[in-house]
Amino acid sequence: MAGLHKDDPLPTEIKLHQLSRIMEIAFDDGRRFELSYEFLRVYSPSAEVRGHGPGQEVLQLGKRDVEIQRVEPVGNYAIRPVFSDGHDSGLYSWDYLYDLGERRDELWQTYLLRLETEGGSRDPAAVPAPAPKAGGCGHHH
Repeated sequence: MAGLHKDDPLPTEIKLHQLSRIMEIAFDDGRRFELSYEFLRVYSPSAEVRGHGPGQEVLQLGKRDVEIQRVEPVGNYAIRPVFSDGHDSGLYSWDYLYDLGERRDELWQTYLLRLETEGGSRDPAAVPAPAPKAGGCGHHH
């Protein structure tokens, strides 16, 4: 298990707001977070996004319009959102979602800065087609 402690806040409600593309999560400690689908997508905990260690994160581009088509429960400790761009390998544990909620603004700024530094864009149209990668771990699970 992803290190869940009995005192960790648990979600009491998870709502998808498709028009605003916001996932609303209420926790049993009274906190309520609104996380945009784009934010959840670019901070996916999957290996494909996180890489295999600090500094290995793969910058996610053109995700401004990404949608979450559905959310599948994983045991009673995580959810697996299925995104409209086909990404579905991220397991978001309750503590990870809580952390994202608490650090949302800081993480979002980090993401925007990184885009700027690397000349990336949040708009799908501005993203060049990915060049075939040589080696590395580009395989899909």
